[in-house]
Amino acid sequence: MQTDIDPRSLIGRKAFDRNGTKIGTVDEVYLDDATGVPEWAAVRTGLFSRDAFVPLEPSKVVDDTLHVPYERSLIKDAPDFGVGRHLSPEQELQLYHHYGLDLSEAPETPTPSGETSFGRVAGQED
Repeated sequence: MQTDIDPRSLIGRKAFDRNGTKIGTVDEVYLDDATGVPEWAAVRTGLFSRDAFVPLEPSKVVDDTLHVPYERSLIKDAPDFGVGRHLSPEQELQLYHHYGLDLSEAPETPTPSGETSFGRVAGQED
């Protein structure tokens, strides 16, 4: 994804699937704990729906919209973890598996306790 974009500026943008079908609106952006790079977006998929997590790499921002290179059905079937909380390592690995992403690219940041830490919400203080 374009790294020169403030992750908070993604919030509220419309998101579209690989075919140009609207999937919803970006609700939250999750950052990699080690690098601070935007890694996941939670997209509100409808009025009475839920948020679906989508990977921001290899997604692209085009004309103030987020284009996610996956089918709408795959996005809507993504694991539901709720929003506003830190993604656990297990949750993030589930998302990597769901989207068929290369696990060798998954961030692994050891925390002081020795656990691996992933995806905090943009703008959220520790």
